[in-house]
Amino acid sequence: MATDQSQSDGASAETYSEFETRVRRISNVSNAAGILKWDQEVVMPDEGTPARAQQLSTLSSIGHELLTADETGAQLEELESMDLEDEQAAVVREVSRRYDRETSVPQELVEEISETTANAHPKWKQAKAEDDFEAFAPTLEKLVELKREYANHIDPDADPYEVLFSDYEPYIDLETAEGVLERLRDELVPLIEAIDDSDAELTTDAFAGEFDDDDQEALARDVLESLGYDWARGRLDTAPHPFSSGTQFDARVTTRFEEDDLLGSITSTIHEFGHANYTLGLPDEGYGTPLGEARDLSVHESQSRLWENHVGRSRPFWEQFLPTARERFPGLETVSPEDAYEAANQVYDDNLIRVEADELTYHLHIVIRFEIERELISGDLAVEDVPEVWNDKYEAYLGVRPETDAEGCLQDIHWSHGSFGYFPTYSLGSVLATQLYAAAEEELGDLDDDIREGNVDELNGWLRANVHQHGKQYTTQDLIERATGEALTADYFLEYVTSKYGDLYDLEAY
Repeated sequence: MATDQSQSDGASAETYSEFETRVRRISNVSNAAGILKWDQEVVMPDEGTPARAQQLSTLSSIGHELLTADETGAQLEELESMDLEDEQAAVVREVSRRYDRETSVPQELVEEISETTANAHPKWKQAKAEDDFEAFAPTLEKLVELKREYANHIDPDADPYEVLFSDYEPYIDLETAEGVLERLRDELVPLIEAIDDSDAELTTDAFAGEFDDDDQEALARDVLESLGYDWARGRLDTAPHPFSSGTQFDARVTTRFEEDDLLGSITSTIHEFGHANYTLGLPDEGYGTPLGEARDLSVHESQSRLWENHVGRSRPFWEQFLPTARERFPGLETVSPEDAYEAANQVYDDNLIRVEADELTYHLHIVIRFEIERELISGDLAVEDVPEVWNDKYEAYLGVRPETDAEGCLQDIHWSHGSFGYFPTYSLGSVLATQLYAAAEEELGDLDDDIREGNVDELNGWLRANVHQHGKQYTTQDLIERATGEALTADYFLEYVTSKYGDLYDLEAY
């Protein structure tokens, strides 16, 4: 009997080892494509697109072939019938989910989507620069059609938008996401209206002036240094739409500089640090498997929003960091930490740009995109009508109306990537960030003194232990419950913003 068990264990180990080798090959193809995409958005020459589109299409095809091969299916079927260790079972679960989805999609469609999105990026970039939605509309229409077709192949009986949303957040259902967005909309709107009616006078011009790009870059590096960014495994560059990408061995940050928006470059850099910091916290030994990959976009966004908002927009942060900013920009000498704090947390009554939005109105930007892309995918909204509907919703929800499409429906890069279903994860991430921060303080105590002293090691250590190190071992909801002791809830976020902004704007009712 012992011999039979030993033989069975040996066969299981051998099958899993062969399977893991295949998984790592698939991951490496994807990671190579990620570097090419980073290059395209950061340093590639303008005329490099035709070749880059073919390169990305080829890598996408190779990865798809490896994942959907008969050998992969046979290995998954065998492993799913075996008694595996918990971490092995998690790898099988994650790869099996991808296998099931991708075997449902014809390879020709995969290649067409990859090539179309590669070509869409420069078209979107040019359309935005020239304020010409009509130039981008045919590409957007094509992407909508392709993603509808993609969703239909995966589950012809499901809401196609729900299928697309699950590409970015597979373990939080769309109903839950909608519930969070609706609750935020319902409870933030009256808070924002109360702020609009407030007589409180915040210092909003603390960072007014003109700031040299090179000096801003030096300050961005100071910010990253202060937060403990690992330069041996990262780098800082600029991109029109800041992003972070990479692996635990190479997690890169991009930001952007505008001569009249120093604060924006600081918060953008901190935001992208949060993403890169999560990536760098993934276990080295898990590289190439789901155990070394981030747990999808809501968790990823929780990390960027936690560092941006709970650290980078806090009073203690500005008490600690403002002297460094003054060294780079002596014109800030008269700015106090309280001035900087108020400027970093003002609620805008006329902002059109999502990435420049404050903590409160930000979520209405998300709701607008969510509603529009749902209607696009369902066919209830024609592409040609997007600018008008976009502008109408901005006027209705935020009281402002874009004068150009560049500051309206062309402002985000996501649709040029075919990333329909992505936007809700931003709000889910903000909600989760507050829940995680509250759990960290419950265990570690008030973190204000640490942040004031420039010490973020305890907070980062807590995040490493409770979020980062697990990769994709647990589903999103399981990870949240393990880290915080309860399911995802908007309670902490709403309590946090009500208290914070009630104090800032002297709101008696709050």
